[in-house]
Amino acid sequence: MSSRHFPARTVLFEKESNGVTYRVPALLYLPCVAKLLAFAEERLSADDAHANLLVLRRGTIYGSYVEWEAMRVLETATLQHHRSMNPCPLYDEFTGTLFLFFITVLGRTPEAYQIVTGQNVTRLCCVTSTDQGLSWSAAADLTQQVIGGAIKDWATFALGPGHGIQLRSGRLLVPAYSYHIDCKECFGQLCKTTPHSFAFYSDDHGRGWRFGEFIPNLQTGECQMVSVDEEDGSNVLYCNARSPLGFRVQALSTDDGAVFHGGQLVQRLVEPPHGCHGSVVGFPAPLVYVPRAPQHPGTSPRGSAHQMLPRPGYLPGGSSQTPTKPGEREGALPATGAPGDPVVTPSPVPFFQAPTWILYSHPTSSMSRVNMGVHLSTFPRDAESWTEPWVIYEGPSAYSDLAYMELPYNQASISGGPTVAFACLYENGTRSPYEQISFSMFTLYDVLQNIPLAAPAPRHYGSPRCRQKRGLRGCLLS
Repeated sequence: MSSRHFPARTVLFEKESNGVTYRVPALLYLPCVAKLLAFAEERLSADDAHANLLVLRRGTIYGSYVEWEAMRVLETATLQHHRSMNPCPLYDEFTGTLFLFFITVLGRTPEAYQIVTGQNVTRLCCVTSTDQGLSWSAAADLTQQVIGGAIKDWATFALGPGHGIQLRSGRLLVPAYSYHIDCKECFGQLCKTTPHSFAFYSDDHGRGWRFGEFIPNLQTGECQMVSVDEEDGSNVLYCNARSPLGFRVQALSTDDGAVFHGGQLVQRLVEPPHGCHGSVVGFPAPLVYVPRAPQHPGTSPRGSAHQMLPRPGYLPGGSSQTPTKPGEREGALPATGAPGDPVVTPSPVPFFQAPTWILYSHPTSSMSRVNMGVHLSTFPRDAESWTEPWVIYEGPSAYSDLAYMELPYNQASISGGPTVAFACLYENGTRSPYEQISFSMFTLYDVLQNIPLAAPAPRHYGSPRCRQKRGLRGCLLS
């Protein structure tokens, strides 16, 4: 499998000569200080049972360049006699608090043992930082407070891994999955379990946490979530989950993660045998096409029949309200015409919310964990909306985590405003996927230039003129 272009790659964590291996990347972007936080597990070997501690590297963005600090062990992110796993960071933009959720597992007990016996030895833990990850609180064991008596029905559970999100309402969401005990000692087996994805959530900025209902119908595991705005003003929570069914599973929630509707297979997104973790990140669609206000008779036309506006201003949580100047009506275009022309009242623009697009990263082979790729969906509700992948790394690769960024304007910007950019932190190697964890950064322009030409056209977006062109790439780049 080949690609037209590979983004630059920086190795942040690398397997050491003594066998110490770094796995399970998690990436978080802090726009307030233009910093990236890259987390990973430090393991004594690549084996899950040999996980040990969590580590962090902080990066500062200077234009298209990132300067990385040295790796630090997160010494407080531990529980005595337990190993720390599955870093899941998220940031509360209202309070400035950085949360790092993770699980701790007693000793070297493997996940498979918990699944077979139904004897959970996993704890839900969290540390916080108020200085962008320079210092961290002591670990809090939240298991009893958050899960309580329900834990008796969970053979085991885990988080993410990778980033959590904050919704426009302020709700904090931590993606998770549990192996639910369906029955004990049945059909000659010690325990029968089924994996289900769900979310932990907080509506009081992290003081209290609850968990939502499982995705009900299909087997789902490691997952991530995106808040999806749609053109008509509606919003859904989108979950993309690992499954053992040969394809990814997606599910929607209309109440911000408390309840998920039945999942569906996404046959454009394949899984290797036994599946693999993947990452999703949402971002506002970059362009809005609207009819130009009518010209006064006798004035010379200015521009084409359509006007391209920058996408609505981005506010924390993905709000898409367009700023207005004093005296202007929200949703109306500025008046046009030369000095002295009669004033023409512009026609109001019908309500249009910039829809959310989603980028997804995952190995692209159905046979093994190789060839890390990114796919784009412009209409996430539709399981058929995913493009073919742009392969960003050829060779063994596995877990990944994505971050969305708005960087200062440059010539690569599509919208004429800040550059829509992404960062990907992913496991890779030459003989094994677990030799390195690498970092790459690229723009939406790069994605659109490198996805295969057979990509499906955008759904429910743009003007009729735009949709009649060459599909997704023609819509945005012509």
